[in-house]
Amino acid sequence: MYTDLDGTMLGKGASLFRTADGEFTLLAARALEACHRAGAEVVIKSGRRRAQVMEDARLLGQTSYIFEVGSGMVIDGELTFLTGELQPREGTTIHAQIAESGAPDLLLQRYAGRLEMHSPWHLDREVSHLFRGLVDPDEANMLLAAEGYEYLRLVDNGEISRRETALELPGQPHAYHLIPAVTSKAGAVAHHMRARGYSRDECIAVGDSREDLDVAEVVGRLFLVSNAAAGDISGYPNVERTEAAMSEGFYEAVIRALAESRDHRYNLR
Repeated sequence: MYTDLDGTMLGKGASLFRTADGEFTLLAARALEACHRAGAEVVIKSGRRRAQVMEDARLLGQTSYIFEVGSGMVIDGELTFLTGELQPREGTTIHAQIAESGAPDLLLQRYAGRLEMHSPWHLDREVSHLFRGLVDPDEANMLLAAEGYEYLRLVDNGEISRRETALELPGQPHAYHLIPAVTSKAGAVAHHMRARGYSRDECIAVGDSREDLDVAEVVGRLFLVSNAAAGDISGYPNVERTEAAMSEGFYEAVIRALAESRDHRYNLR
């Protein structure tokens, strides 16, 4: 089971024990317990930094995790960067190489007043440049390609709170990552599946963003929590929305997937 964190497994304030409205709940923890009882591995696929996701995975008792929107993955302590030709070099990170290219500055100048760095979460990253605001990623990627940055892309990783930015925007702000074009959550999930020997029909995913939606191409079933702003899902026959939001929706997705499995009968109590 591959899951996003913010806006998906976690509720208000990025808490495992809060609903979307901030009420206390144990449902997300119970969903994790159900996965454990069923023998299902849980893998976090997040835009957060490696150090953050490592600690989250440790707290959940998991040994695999995907960080910085699929830029990197750790399986049983082994680190792999899924960034194509852009790789860490002696004395410099992939993040630094992207900064030196000028691509982040191009986006900030082109979308001045609509895009800014997602402070303080943009610091100490190894690969992705993290922004917040409200822009059209397709338009931004056309700009990047036109300016010679076709090896990079801007991805939408879901909505954030309006309190996190002072920008005057016409809608809910989003978090965006500038990453190598070959990098994706879907690619990282597929890499993990191959490493573990999982078949597509053995795997589900849960998320809340456009980038999470693409994971539907590699797993058997994908759930978008009700608060997801992932756009049109009509082209994805294996995608469904939960009735509940965030942590409660995560619980709903896990329990439905386990209960409706054709091959097993799980003890969900």
